[in-house]
Amino acid sequence: MKKKIFTLTLSAVIASSTMAGVTSFAEGNGPDVNGKETVQTAMLTTYDEMSSFLVKENEKQERMDLEVIGKTTKDRDIYLVKYITNPENPTILFLTQQHGNEALTTEGALDYIRHLGSNSQDNQELLENVNILILPMYNADGAMGDVDFELENYLASGRNLTRYNANRLNLNRDHVNKVAPETKALHENVISKYDIDYMIDFHHQGTQEEYDGKPTSGSLLTPQSSEVTQEVKEQSKQLATVLYQGLESKGWSHVFKYDEPTQNPNVASNVMALQYDIPVILFEMRGMADGNYEPYVLGQKSNGYLTKQAFLAMSTTAKAIADRSIDQADPGVYDNLPEQIYNY
Repeated sequence: MKKKIFTLTLSAVIASSTMAGVTSFAEGNGPDVNGKETVQTAMLTTYDEMSSFLVKENEKQERMDLEVIGKTTKDRDIYLVKYITNPENPTILFLTQQHGNEALTTEGALDYIRHLGSNSQDNQELLENVNILILPMYNADGAMGDVDFELENYLASGRNLTRYNANRLNLNRDHVNKVAPETKALHENVISKYDIDYMIDFHHQGTQEEYDGKPTSGSLLTPQSSEVTQEVKEQSKQLATVLYQGLESKGWSHVFKYDEPTQNPNVASNVMALQYDIPVILFEMRGMADGNYEPYVLGQKSNGYLTKQAFLAMSTTAKAIADRSIDQADPGVYDNLPEQIYNY
């Protein structure tokens, strides 16, 4: 029998706010730095806090399994959270924080893991019909600022976070060569090991993207390589449609197409489709937790909103896969989304 342990973090309190309680920054449009805002990172979950949380949830949750898939450059365990009731069910992988300074994606993932631990009828039915894999804080060294180079002119007070791994490698440009231990672990011990039907790669973009005069809270991109099969392209668009419509129906988004489509085969949103025929989308949320370029860094006033947006992106896509409504999703909804505007 797994030991029952209850944990609660600040992100859970913030992210559980209802729309009625969000009276300001309701599109995740809190102020960026602009030389005026302070950037605090103390409220963000540390690697050690996440590790402790995952171990305790694994003891508490009967349906959850926790696997260490490898080590980071600085020898931190890389965790994979697994909900696999029936190997024949469709499986979705949620990957967060490839870039260590894109932290609210992980906060949303931890809240979703906590949510899946509730013994509700909805959760029971969900987990009977879909397998969920969650890889949170993939770039733990960058998330902790534990790197072998100087983080000069970074803006955060408290710990600094960087997009790179400890060896100053961009993990989202390493999916072909697989030089980093983090990349090897992902491909060898997750992508090649499990039969993954869908994947969402969670990131943060800058703060100045907008549409209709308002900052966008996020943006979506499907595989852009011309070598991706038509079936995978269409299923990726269906996944994007489900995410977009799920957020829109709850009033938690100002989401459009990503404005910098790329055919670069090294990025996850292309390589998973090219190498493994996995329908995949990139979901970029507004603002980064730290960095040395002010227009990319967002003050913490939008943290609760954006954490909730990540949580809802996971819950709405998992539900659509579980009830198979994703099979009827209209790819044209994604096709007809306008691109956000890059306004620097």
